[in-house]
Amino acid sequence: MHLTTLPRRLLAAGAAATVLFTATAAATGTAAAAPSPAPAARPAPAAHSSYAALRPLAALSVERDAVGDLVAAAKWGTGGPIDDPAREQQVLDAVAAQARQLGADPAATKRIFRDQIEASKVVQRELHRRWTADPGQVPAERPDLNEVREKINRINTGLVRAIAASDAARSAPQCPVVLGAAAGQVWHAQRLDALHTAALARALRSVCGG
Repeated sequence: MHLTTLPRRLLAAGAAATVLFTATAAATGTAAAAPSPAPAARPAPAAHSSYAALRPLAALSVERDAVGDLVAAAKWGTGGPIDDPAREQQVLDAVAAQARQLGADPAATKRIFRDQIEASKVVQRELHRRWTADPGQVPAERPDLNEVREKINRINTGLVRAIAASDAARSAPQCPVVLGAAAGQVWHAQRLDALHTAALARALRSVCGG
């Protein structure tokens, strides 16, 4: 992406990001928070730096949401609950410890990961709803949940590093617009459906703000 074109793209991303982060209620029955209106254009180098810092968060969030499909399939028909407070606390404790090792803010890391966990549950609940309504959509094979969780743990490690590396960008006034541009680019590249668009919006809800 050229530095000279980035500010103009960020301004245009204000409207696109609003669509991405609000047009999700039909998929899950829950509304996602829309980013603030686009501010005036920032100098290109600063905007580019923020974009480079925030895009990995969007990309890894999409990857983590996709693993929610596997979690849903692993839990389907087992009687296991989608909500698993003990497992969720383990994840939060682990990412907080990793954040401390990296010199990052454990509280901010946990706040973002709570949204990541909720985003995965958005996917799981909706897929279970669909499969209940139409058993023909149920995946033919059930993944091993322990193996799926190992994959999630690897993504989590990448996310913690991305959070640690994006402190300045997440605290910047233009964060909502830059994050919207990054999420919109990942959304377009991955051709996300309505469900995973909703999950992405949920996953990124607390990224901006430090």
